[in-house]
Amino acid sequence: MLASPVQQAVPLRVVHVVRRYGPVGGMERYVWETTRALAARGASVEVVCEALYAPAPEGIAVHQVGEIASRPRWLSLLRFSRRAAAWLAAHPGDPSGPGHAPIRLVHSHERLGVHQVTTFHGPPFATIRDRGWWRRVSLRVAAQLWLERRELCGPQVCAVVPNSPLIRSQLERWFPCIGNRMATPIMPAVTAGPMRTARLVPAEGGVIGFVGQEWKRKGLDIALDVVAALKVRRPGLSVLVIGPDPAEIRDRVAAAGVRAECPGWVDSASHFPRMDLLLHPARSEPYGMAVGEAMAARVPVVISDRCGIAGSVSADAGCVLSLEADIQAWAQACERQLGREQPPAGFVRSWDTVAAEHETLYQQVLRVMARAATQDR
Repeated sequence: MLASPVQQAVPLRVVHVVRRYGPVGGMERYVWETTRALAARGASVEVVCEALYAPAPEGIAVHQVGEIASRPRWLSLLRFSRRAAAWLAAHPGDPSGPGHAPIRLVHSHERLGVHQVTTFHGPPFATIRDRGWWRRVSLRVAAQLWLERRELCGPQVCAVVPNSPLIRSQLERWFPCIGNRMATPIMPAVTAGPMRTARLVPAEGGVIGFVGQEWKRKGLDIALDVVAALKVRRPGLSVLVIGPDPAEIRDRVAAAGVRAECPGWVDSASHFPRMDLLLHPARSEPYGMAVGEAMAARVPVVISDRCGIAGSVSADAGCVLSLEADIQAWAQACERQLGREQPPAGFVRSWDTVAAEHETLYQQVLRVMARAATQDR
């Protein structure tokens, strides 16, 4: 692991690199909110991106290198990394000029090759090695594996930051080259929204929520089987499915035989107060922002152990089950949460806390860089 925090803080000068800068997705919101919180705490923050998707935050210089065609993905990632690297090379700044400007850190959230810090937001592409060999024989796969290894194992990389313990364990499995550069996970914050009012759920009813646009990966089919099992004891039960295209899931919802509302992709925050339980039996979930948001809204949760946020789900907040558990076990866990008399206390994690954790990491990295620079002289 990285060294312990330094006692004497060094002024921070950080360049974050992300393709889309703005609150337009889970990873993008993480970067957007973290950079704003860092700037608010006094750090010098710049952003290099393809394009800006919201008004530039006050105090942050945003440098756009131009949008790139998104397909094929591997080529798009490579082209962006080259543009970002070219911009960084053309604008090195002055680490030792007037005023003794601090060393610049480059913090990447993409498949870059010139950064000192990288945050890994999703499952490694290297998990494809678990699949049949015929799935791995292509230029696309070779390029993705090369880009990923370059991002994580490049000689200039000082810290790899997983965004959850789950991602850390996957990286440790597939990339032993990371070694002591693996940092403690820095998980996203949860923005507080409308709260669910404390109430008892009717013995024969209740509203179970499901949130996730990628509904197959997030386990909507399992959730509907659980709801169908619960309906035997709760004939008035209904389900609120947020995210999937209603036409795409209509037949599955109908087969569950339960009253359902499927508004499509809408802001889930305003719907959490209506839910009596969030059910999230995801097959693969790097973190699980919807789970954190539900807990912040004081909605009980029942989730799978494949969610990165699972370690943050206390006994008061809900329940974490193995994805291998049978439907009846899931239904019983949901029944216990629906029958509770007291609501959860509420989950709190601010972006200022996330920024403070980044500051600690940056000071450690600066110490490593300073030691390396001394040895090179």
